[in-house]
Amino acid sequence: MTITHIYIYKYSIPMVPFTIATGTMDYAQNIFIRVYTDAGIIGVGECSAFPMIVGETQATCYEMAKDFAAIWKGKNPLDIEARMAELHNYTAGNYTAKSAFDLALYDIAAKHAQQPLYQYLGGTKKMIESDLTIGISTPAIMAQQAVEFVAKGVNMIKVKLGKEPKDDIERIHQIRAAIGYTTQLRIDANQGWSFEEAVEALTGLGKYGIQFCEQPMRKYNDHLLPQLCAISPIAIMADESVFTHHDAERIIVNKAAKYINIKFSKSGGILEAIKINAIAEKNNIPCMMGGMLESRVALTAKVHFAMANDNIQFYDLDTCLLGHKIDPVIGGVTYNGMHLQLSDAIGIGTEVDDAYLKDLVQVVV
Repeated sequence: MTITHIYIYKYSIPMVPFTIATGTMDYAQNIFIRVYTDAGIIGVGECSAFPMIVGETQATCYEMAKDFAAIWKGKNPLDIEARMAELHNYTAGNYTAKSAFDLALYDIAAKHAQQPLYQYLGGTKKMIESDLTIGISTPAIMAQQAVEFVAKGVNMIKVKLGKEPKDDIERIHQIRAAIGYTTQLRIDANQGWSFEEAVEALTGLGKYGIQFCEQPMRKYNDHLLPQLCAISPIAIMADESVFTHHDAERIIVNKAAKYINIKFSKSGGILEAIKINAIAEKNNIPCMMGGMLESRVALTAKVHFAMANDNIQFYDLDTCLLGHKIDPVIGGVTYNGMHLQLSDAIGIGTEVDDAYLKDLVQVVV
């Protein structure tokens, strides 16, 4: 089997503005690709650029995708290690753009094996329940959102923080006052605090029953994470500090986090995510399956991966619920409340409506 050509789309999705500690996203900066083969199998992939986290934009991903497509023409899509090695040799980083291509290869491989992706990865179906995220706003607005979430049956709420510690503490104080302590709370600072601010915030939040805190400081402060872990009453989860399995090894050896958040847009896709999870599992470090602002294409791939790996114990799979105004995806994962359910369609099991794609910026290589 060989790759004949690849379609690349600037897969923009309008959305309600979503704010984290380092900035606001007004639309989902996604890329969608279709990888065509001479066997008639078409693999689909998607990535979602989040510039303030990964340093990539939709525009950079689009340009890199054209180069990646040219590298792969005439090559065997089933040799996933070799294909991804070519992209890594071509450019350092650019993991978000690479992840769309990785997903397309796994889609082809699973379709070739006539299996749903979770089964191809060695998994079986299991219950997966996601949290739902509240973006940064005033404490009163965030508390009201929490009330609305609970009324809809949400059992786990992730709260974006990372501003002034006293303001962040007030945000959680008002949320807990509004919803009580039955609902699980997780917090994510998105690198927003200095070490001193992280100490102040986490010690001040200790009494509010927080399950864990994602990425309290900038990744260049990773050397301070072991000290923070020793001080904090709240468990620390490494997110932006772990892009690859090499990062995971460093964090684990230094005892710098209790948990790790795996995202395809950081890891470059499934191949590297498998390596991150394997190292974490070997060292008894549970992982979370997270994401950026993907549509249900990449979201479905993430659910497949989570079902295939029991060490993925936390699920932050609300990406397309964070203000997406449209859903152009056909097939794929569905929500039953905050529970995610898969069909037994082979491969990733999803596509994007051609009627939506036809008006997007696109190119074929």
